[in-house]
Amino acid sequence: MIRTVLPLTAATLLLAGCVTTRVNEDGSVDARLGQTVNVGGPRVTPLQVLEDSRCPMEARCIRAGTVRLQVGVTTGAGSTVREVASDKPLQVADGQLELSNVMPPRSVRGPIKPGDYRFTFKFSGGL
Repeated sequence: MIRTVLPLTAATLLLAGCVTTRVNEDGSVDARLGQTVNVGGPRVTPLQVLEDSRCPMEARCIRAGTVRLQVGVTTGAGSTVREVASDKPLQVADGQLELSNVMPPRSVRGPIKPGDYRFTFKFSGGL
């Protein structure tokens, strides 16, 4: 019994560290909070929503609003925690990381639960 369980446990632990990324047609990738994705160079992990001031979909607003995220970024030079905003790309290594979309839209019905957020990232530049 132990001989069967140990290889399965080892394989599970190895796969847990893997980064699986589905690339969208435009080269962007989607991630949830805590999910690490490869964004065409750097690996990005959304850690925390710092601000979501987007206009609720049922309202009329003067400005669209902003989403700011704390993200873990890993490049060949190492790992760091940074902040990225929906209205300002982040300089990463030799390119720019863009938070291009955030779902679901805000609503006047109540706040979005952290587990419901989906973030779309795009990286431009690099080699």
